[in-house]
Amino acid sequence: MAEYKLKLEGICKSFPGVKALDNVQLSLRPGTVHALMGENGAGKSTLMKCLFGIYKMDAGEIYLDGEKIKVNNPDEAMKHGIAMVHQELQPVPARSVAENLYLGRFPVKRFGPLQVIDHKTMYEETEKWLKEVKMDFDPKAQLGTLSIGQMQSVEIAKAVSQQAKVVIFDEPTSSLSDNEVEALFRIMDDLRSKGVTMVYISHKMDEIKRIADDITIMRDGTYVGTWPAAEMTTDQIIAKMVGRELTNVYPEKENKPGDVILEVKHLSSIHEKSFQDVSFTLRKGEILGFGGLVGAQRTELMEGIFAIRGIASGEIFMHGKKLKLRHPVDAMNAGIGLITEDRRGNGIFGCLSIKDNVSVSVYNKFLRAGFILDHKRINRVVDDSIQKLSIKTPSMKEHIANLSGGNQQKVIVSRWLASDPDVLIMDEPTRGIDVGAKHEIYEIMNDLAKQGKAIIMISSEMSELLGMSDRVYVMCNGKLTGEIDQTKDMTQANVMAYATQF
Repeated sequence: MAEYKLKLEGICKSFPGVKALDNVQLSLRPGTVHALMGENGAGKSTLMKCLFGIYKMDAGEIYLDGEKIKVNNPDEAMKHGIAMVHQELQPVPARSVAENLYLGRFPVKRFGPLQVIDHKTMYEETEKWLKEVKMDFDPKAQLGTLSIGQMQSVEIAKAVSQQAKVVIFDEPTSSLSDNEVEALFRIMDDLRSKGVTMVYISHKMDEIKRIADDITIMRDGTYVGTWPAAEMTTDQIIAKMVGRELTNVYPEKENKPGDVILEVKHLSSIHEKSFQDVSFTLRKGEILGFGGLVGAQRTELMEGIFAIRGIASGEIFMHGKKLKLRHPVDAMNAGIGLITEDRRGNGIFGCLSIKDNVSVSVYNKFLRAGFILDHKRINRVVDDSIQKLSIKTPSMKEHIANLSGGNQQKVIVSRWLASDPDVLIMDEPTRGIDVGAKHEIYEIMNDLAKQGKAIIMISSEMSELLGMSDRVYVMCNGKLTGEIDQTKDMTQANVMAYATQF
C-alpha cells in the first residue's frame, strides 16, 4: 500500500497578471483529515480546483495510490474517487433532495430505444446514502426547504454515494450553526474510520485543532510546510500563515465615542416572528456590537434599518432628525451603509470588475455635464482604495469573482468608504477570511471610528464581538435582551446569559 493516498507535486497555475500557484506540493496520508491553511489569496482553493479538474494546471503531477493520474475535468475527478464539497453551495432548490444528489448521473430504465429516469431506485439509493451520513431527510422533499447545513449534508451524501476515496471540504462551516458543525464533524469522523481521506480548508483555529491530523500551510501561492496538527500551537500556525508574528489580533482602541448619532425607537418588523419593539442608540466614533445566537434576528433588524425589510412600527432618528426610509437609497442618502452577511449572494457583483464594484455606489458623484462618467476621477478613487486596503489584484479591471474572499470583502468595504457614510453597518465582516485579513479589517474599523464614523458590527465570533466593541447589545428571538458596556463585565458568560433569555 502506498504511503500516501494522494500526492500533488510541483503544481503551478497562472492567471493573467498573477501567479496563483508556484511549485506547490501536498501529500495526504490514508484515512486522515488534512487541514490546508493560509491567508486569503494564498492559493488553497485554486490548488483544490486544479485537483478537482475545475482549473487546468500549467505544470505538476497528481498521484493517487502511488499511480500518476490526469484530471481534466470534475467528471474525471469523480471517476477517480475525488469529490469536493464547495464553499459556495450551488443547489437546485426547486428540485428534490434525491434529484440534487443524483444531478448529472440519474439512474435510468430502458424501454427499447427509450430511456427514463428510474425514480424508485433514485429515492431508495438516496435514502440509503443519507442514512450513511446520519441524516434522516425525506428524499422527495424540496431541497429549498432545508437549512444551509442540511443542504451541505446532502452534498456530503453525494460525495459518499460516489464511493469517494478523497473528499475536499472548502470552508464547510462558514454558514453553519454550532449544532450543524457538530453534525459535520460526526460525519467526518465516520468517514475517517472508513478509510476516507479528507482535505479540510478553514480559517477557524479551534476547528483545525479539533478535527485535523496534519496541517499544510501555504503563503502567496507557495508551499510553506506540513506538520502534525498535535505539534502546532495556534500562534505557530498564524505566524507561518502570515510570515510574521501577529501578537495582537485586535488593535488597541483609541476611539472616543461622542454624541448620539443614530437612535432607534420601538422598531418592529411586519413579520411577527422577526424583531419586535427594539430600541437602541449609537454614538459618533463608536463600534457597537450586536451579539446573539443563530436566529436572534440581528441581520433582519439591520436590514429593517436599511429599508430592505418592512417595518410595522417604530422610529429611526439620525442626528436627531426622524428618517423616512422606504427604500435602501433613502438610507444611503441619510448616510447609512450596509455590508451584508452573504458576500457572494448579495454583496458583490460577480460578473463586474473591481472598479465597478467599488464605484457603483458613487457614480452620481462623478458625472460631468450631469450624465458623462468621469473615469479619471473614478480610477483615482479605486486605485487609492486598492493601495489603502492592500487589495491583492493584478489591476482594477480584474473581475471581483476571481479574488479571494478576504480581498472581495475589502472591495465591499472600499465601496462604502467611497460613499463616505456616517453610519456603517457591518454584518459578519470577517466571516470566511483569514487572520491576517481580519486584522486589516479591524484596523480599518478602528480608523473609521477615530474619524468619528459610527459602526454597528454583527458578529457570531465571541472573541471578535468583545475584542472590537465599545458596547454590546444582545438579542434573542427578535428581542433586545441586554446591553453590556465597558463599565460592566464584557465577558462571554454575560453575552451568553442574555443570548439565551428565551
